[in-house]
Amino acid sequence: MASETELLSPQMGRPGVRRLSSVTATFDELSLGPSVVVPEKHMHEPSDAHETAASLGMAKHRLNSISAGMPVISTPSTPPATSVTDTYAFAFDIDGVLVRGGKPIPEAIEAMKVLNGANEYGIKVPYIFVTNGGGKTEEERCLDLSRQLELEISPGQFICGHSPMREMAEKYGTVLVVGGEGEKCRQVAEGYGFKDVVTPGDIIKDNKHTTPFRKLTQEEKDHSRARNFGEEEIEAIFVFADSRDWAGDQQIILDLLMSVKGRLGTRSETFDEGPPIFFSHNDIVWSASHQLTRLGMGALRASLEAMFKAITGKELQSTAFGKPQIETFQFATRLLQQWRKDTHGIDSPPATVYFVGDTPESDIRGTNEYNDSPLSENTWYSILVRTGVFQEGTKPRFTPKATVDTVLDAVKHGMKREMQKSMKSQVVDASLVDEGVIVEE
Repeated sequence: MASETELLSPQMGRPGVRRLSSVTATFDELSLGPSVVVPEKHMHEPSDAHETAASLGMAKHRLNSISAGMPVISTPSTPPATSVTDTYAFAFDIDGVLVRGGKPIPEAIEAMKVLNGANEYGIKVPYIFVTNGGGKTEEERCLDLSRQLELEISPGQFICGHSPMREMAEKYGTVLVVGGEGEKCRQVAEGYGFKDVVTPGDIIKDNKHTTPFRKLTQEEKDHSRARNFGEEEIEAIFVFADSRDWAGDQQIILDLLMSVKGRLGTRSETFDEGPPIFFSHNDIVWSASHQLTRLGMGALRASLEAMFKAITGKELQSTAFGKPQIETFQFATRLLQQWRKDTHGIDSPPATVYFVGDTPESDIRGTNEYNDSPLSENTWYSILVRTGVFQEGTKPRFTPKATVDTVLDAVKHGMKREMQKSMKSQVVDASLVDEGVIVEE
C-alpha cells in the first residue's frame, strides 16, 4: 500500500515535491520541504491543480532559502513542458472571496476548476492566496483551504499578513505575541524562528493582578509558562491574530508600551521607552458567518492608539503588515517572478496579476497603490466581489478596476480580458464583458 506521504514519481508530478493527504497531513510533515496537500480522492492520481501547486511550492521554498541564507535548490536549466500560461496570474483574498464563515462560497470551487483548465481557452492560469487572516501558519491555512475547496494546494501559494514577521526573528530576543486561539500564535512565532516567545497568559500566570477581570482557566494555566517578568525585558510586541480578550490584551500591551525598556511593572516618564509594536494587518472589519461585518485587528489598533493618547498625550507609533502595505505585494511579485523563472525560464513576473478581494480599504487600496507605485514591476488589476465586506448600494472608498458578483465572475472577466489583449484589440468589446460586471478602467 502506498504511503500517505510520498515523494512524487515522474508520472505523478514534479520531482522533489512531497504529496500529503489533506486528511492525515501534519504540521511537521508540511515543514520538511516543498509539498502539496491533496484531497483524499486525488491521493493516488494527479489532479488538474497539481502543476500550479507544486511549481509555486518549489518557488516559495527557493525564496525562503535565499532569505535564510540556506542552500538553494537550483532553478531548472531547461524548464519542463507546461500548459500553464506565464503572461498573467491571479491572487485571491480568502475570507469573503473563497470562504465565508469557514464554508466555501459555491462559485469558488468552480472558479478553481476554470483556472485549472476547465475553460474554453484550453489553458491553466497560476494563482496564489494573499490573506490578512492571522493566527495560523501558512501550512495550517493550506490544510484548511484544501479541505474546504477539495483542491490540491501548496503552502507555497500562501502569503499571510504575518508572513513578513518571519524576517524579524533574528532582530528581537524576547517578544510578546498576542491573539489567536490557545497557544497557536506562540507556535507560529517559534516556527518563524523567534527564540523566546511570551504570551499574555504567561504574564497573567506570573502576576494574576495584571488583569483584574480576567482569570486563567486551568487549561490556560497548564499551557502558560512560569517566569519572573520583573527581571526580564520584552523587546517587541507582535499582534499575530485577532485578540480573543480585548480588555486583558490591551491592558498588557499598554503596560509594555508605557514601560521602561519593556520591563513590566515600570512606568516611563517620557512614554517613549517602550518596545515597538507590530500588527499583522490593519483591517477594521472582516466578513465572517454573521450577516454583518465583524471588528478586526485594525479596530484593536485604533483602540490602542486612542487609549495611549488619552493616557500619555502622545501619538502611538506602530507598524502594520499585510494588505494594503506595499511590502506584501512586493513579496507576491517576487514569488510569481521566481515561479515564472522556474517554469518558463523568464526572470520577470507575469505581465498582469488580477487581485480579487472583498475589502476596498485593504484589498483594492493595496492593489491600486502598488500598481501606481514606482516599485511595481508589472500591472496589478483590482477586482472587487460582492460576497464579503463590500455591500451593494454603497460606493467603495477605493475604486476597483472592475466589480463583479462572485469570484467565478472575476476569473472569467480576467481571462476574457487577457484573450482580448492577445487579439490586440484597442477598444473594449462589449461581448467580452459579462452582465453584472462593472468596469472602471
